[in-house]
Amino acid sequence: MIIRCAIIDDEPLAAGLLESYVKRTPFLSLIGSYRSPLTAMADLRDHPAQLMFLDIQMPEISGIEFAKILPKDTKIIFTTAFPQYAVEGYGVNAVDYLLKPVSYNDFLKAVNRVLDWFDIQKRQEVCRSERFMFVKSEYKLQRVALDDILYVEGLKDYVRIYLKSGERVMSLISMKKLEDYLPHPEFLRTHRSYIVHMSAVNAIDRLRAVFDDAVIPISDNYKDAVQQYLDLHTLT
Repeated sequence: MIIRCAIIDDEPLAAGLLESYVKRTPFLSLIGSYRSPLTAMADLRDHPAQLMFLDIQMPEISGIEFAKILPKDTKIIFTTAFPQYAVEGYGVNAVDYLLKPVSYNDFLKAVNRVLDWFDIQKRQEVCRSERFMFVKSEYKLQRVALDDILYVEGLKDYVRIYLKSGERVMSLISMKKLEDYLPHPEFLRTHRSYIVHMSAVNAIDRLRAVFDDAVIPISDNYKDAVQQYLDLHTLT
């Protein structure tokens, strides 16, 4: 895919360097380069960027403040000469934080993280709309309908997918890769070793997801995400 990006930096040399990096990167398309956020606002309102390279320290409005008014799905990479801004930068969900002068190697690592994010989103959209996936199992590709999944158990390098029919599908895939692929928050990681299809859960009892014939733990690391899901689906 081609990612539409924009640069906002009040330093011409720094902006020019980023522009040259964008031109060298096949999956990036530069839709605008600006010297201030206020100048960029009108253009980006009509032609939004998917990725923003934002300088942090600018005279009119800081990059961090500008990031707070961008659409939530806009990915942000901060650039600055001041390392003390790093923690604050990550506070607005930046993909990365690049210290000037930015090397092309660091630039490429950051934009590849953005590309991976968009790839995951695209896969999730396809999976969510078509409601099935193929997984490698016993030297073949087996079709698994999302609505048939109860939960997934991680077993070292393998996963075991438990279906409503009672069938169990073994596949050589990591839990992280499967977690990224399955639509969120319909499927939630509840434990290092489990991903649960939340709409198939019969009850939540004392940090456990209860099915007809199984009880899946909800560990401390994942209970907040589960609670957020329950808050949206609970009548009080």
